[in-house]
Amino acid sequence: MNEEVILRFDEVSFEYHHDKPLLEEASFSVRQGAKITLMGQNGAGKSSLFNLITGKLKPKAGQINIAKDITIATAHQVVAREDLDMTVAEYFAKAFEIRSNDLTSKIHKVMDAVNLELPTDRRVGDLSGGQQARLLLAYALIQNSDILLLDEPTNNLDQAGIDHLIQFLILYDKTVIVISHDADFLNCFTEGVIYLNAFSHKIEYYVGDYYSVVEEITRRVESEERKNAQLKRSIIDRKEKVNFFSNKGGKMRRLAKKLKDETVELEESIVDVRHEDRTIRSFHIPVQDISGDIVTISSLTAFRNYESRTKEVERVIKKRMHYIVVGPNGIGKSTFLRSLVSGENKGAKILEGVKVGYYSQDFSNLDFDQTVFESLDEARIGETDIQTMRSIAAGFLITGDLMGHKISALSEGQKGLLSFARLVLMQPGLLILDEPTNHINFRHLPIIAKAVDEYEGAMIMVSHMPDFVSQIRFDEELDLGKV
Repeated sequence: MNEEVILRFDEVSFEYHHDKPLLEEASFSVRQGAKITLMGQNGAGKSSLFNLITGKLKPKAGQINIAKDITIATAHQVVAREDLDMTVAEYFAKAFEIRSNDLTSKIHKVMDAVNLELPTDRRVGDLSGGQQARLLLAYALIQNSDILLLDEPTNNLDQAGIDHLIQFLILYDKTVIVISHDADFLNCFTEGVIYLNAFSHKIEYYVGDYYSVVEEITRRVESEERKNAQLKRSIIDRKEKVNFFSNKGGKMRRLAKKLKDETVELEESIVDVRHEDRTIRSFHIPVQDISGDIVTISSLTAFRNYESRTKEVERVIKKRMHYIVVGPNGIGKSTFLRSLVSGENKGAKILEGVKVGYYSQDFSNLDFDQTVFESLDEARIGETDIQTMRSIAAGFLITGDLMGHKISALSEGQKGLLSFARLVLMQPGLLILDEPTNHINFRHLPIIAKAVDEYEGAMIMVSHMPDFVSQIRFDEELDLGKV
């Protein structure tokens, strides 16, 4: 491997709002051909760091040095909304200022690399979540850049897609920096971790596979907590002595002042334990008081080779029944859920009067122009007061400083946690969850799985995360692959 450093941050500081820094004097370097994970809590600034690397954002202070003639491409988490009406061919053409004569050949080459087969005249917005995930990666690859930035590349991918991506990345000979919450995926190829410490706003660099780095961070946190406990005991002891000696005269009073100064120094030595130790609070999703046939399914439609097939079925989903929809990427799972929510599904109907809690994988159920407060306020039922609403939101790490932010300004992970807070406030009779683990920090997933498992209303879910699915009770399976 070439050991040349091609990217270096030298004491870089950055903030969106005055006195609310994301980075303070952050320094790290990346060598050519390295495979690096970018790690940090939701909202810590991972996507912002990507934008600093690409030049979309400028640092407040410090230097970002990129080696001469180095090019950078980014595979984003989601397709931009303004690109959804493009054809696949038009979308790839957007990557070039001047249209290449061999663009068609390049398109087929990168689509083959990511195991994506579809006509190039297909509308991007008509693709499944898994197909869009592959398209985003292919769009970055077609630029043939020296540094590849991947933002949550496994979102919406089935296991076959994830396996193909892992194999590709292991063999890929260029520099890759990845943001992901999929621990198993990361551990397969990661050589090091750039860690954004949300409290200190510094960057820590670790060498090793993903799991060994997580263990090292955990040990460091435990060490910080032990040190803090010792310091706090010393502070209490010194304060008691200061109070005692202050009431004495002469040398005792001078000793009291010395002890007081030492106490201040000890208090300044206490370190903030990083936010990654904080997970969301355990939560419960209340249920609407409703009974009957909440969802009636008379037919299922699946898509193969871009042609629809319909099969008649007789399924009824009642209260306390949990259904999971399965099938390969592109078969129509998300389409089934979207059409059910919108009322456009001719083969499935929701009982009138049922309140539907919909978690959309692309957050299309959220109004990006609303503030966080407005979105939560819209979701809450009448008897839930503002104080309770704020408390519920805080349990999902949606704190007061975020309430005035537009939803469009949130990280994808924060949008996901906001969506769960809204579900609690809505008290739905039917939960429809489309890839609810996307963008969510893996530390939060056991808590979410427990709440979903214990939900006593009707539920339909799509998920490509087997470990998450295994923690939830399901009564029936709708396999679109058998249609």
